Amino acid sequence: MRNRSLLALLAALLLPGLASAAEVVVWHAYRGAEKAAFEKVAAAYNARPGNPNKVTTLAVPYDAFADKISAAVPRGKGPDVFIFAQDRLGGWIEAGNTVESIDFFMDDALKARFIPSTLEAMTYRGGVWGLPLNYKCIALVYNKKLVKAPPRTSAELEAVAKKLTQRAAGRFGLAYSYSDYYYHAALQNTFGGRVFDAGKPVLDAPENVKAAELLQAWIKAGFMPAEPSTALITSLFNEGKAAMVFSGNWFLGEIAPGIDWAVATLPALTEAGGKPMRPWTTVEGVYVAAPSKHKDAAFDFVKFATDVDAARIMALEGRQSPANAKVYADAKVAADPVLAAFKKQVDVAVPMPNLPEMTMVWSPATTAMGAITRGGDAKAALAKAQAKVTEDVAKLRKSK
Repeated sequence: MRNRSLLALLAALLLPGLASAAEVVVWHAYRGAEKAAFEKVAAAYNARPGNPNKVTTLAVPYDAFADKISAAVPRGKGPDVFIFAQDRLGGWIEAGNTVESIDFFMDDALKARFIPSTLEAMTYRGGVWGLPLNYKCIALVYNKKLVKAPPRTSAELEAVAKKLTQRAAGRFGLAYSYSDYYYHAALQNTFGGRVFDAGKPVLDAPENVKAAELLQAWIKAGFMPAEPSTALITSLFNEGKAAMVFSGNWFLGEIAPGIDWAVATLPALTEAGGKPMRPWTTVEGVYVAAPSKHKDAAFDFVKFATDVDAARIMALEGRQSPANAKVYADAKVAADPVLAAFKKQVDVAVPMPNLPEMTMVWSPATTAMGAITRGGDAKAALAKAQAKVTEDVAKLRKSK
């Protein structure tokens, strides 16, 4: 054992290149074209001249991914790098020994690489914990046969949607998951609403109430289907029975081949003084695992995977929306109308909160949205959600 240690020490002193070589294991949840594109990025990293490190990727089923990270990484049984959305970031940081701070590596040039809101999503309590890779947010997807030009304001949206709605025939001007709090946040954020103020829950803020009351007015106007499920929205759009849909990048793969569609930014809200609608942005971050024994090599790959060349591959071949701002100046990327529309939308979007307390919001918010969409008192529904979240957050903080 002693001889082996001496040999390792000699190798480190005499063969620094060999000693610094590392195999970096990366976990992700990509499938299909996204997986192929990411593997191409990893292969490009491995092929760099003079690069002593090797990256190995492992695709983990998405449904089990978060739990697997929480269980394996802190015990040192996980990867060196993993990719996941920012919504679990705060919880993993507070749990400890899961995500490594990368403040040491950050400089102005690296920060300037990214769309500002995507880097904001990687920031927790003033520190940077990962680099943003790709983002997702909702925008306006419309049937070009039914809608000649996308509405620029909510007043135009309502007028067009009413004109195209024939409820008896099951046709609607607009369809989206309006009872889902994630989708509703686009209205809430536009009014200046929010979930937290300085870490304190504020679900019953006056701006949140205004947004809920506007949603109720839209429902009452009758141009949206009642209780729309994901399956119903997809079916309506593919049958030409929904002219417009609020949805994200993930919806595009579900559109039937015969539909002539396009993507545009969400309309500005007339009711909020003409401000652009501001959906939540979900940002996939690339994180260095805290227990990794190869942190420098791991960050070297993180930096490579978020640079412009890798972003070009993810955009054009993986059909992702990269967080790298410079890639949108690339001629092929700039010529892609879908990528351009989502880029324009993310420029006004709001990063979804990454506080650990956010996990306590979803259930009360869902209950509130159910009451609101059934015509209940919006203020009372949000007040009830506020009381529940405040109680649960207080219990969490007391237990720490």
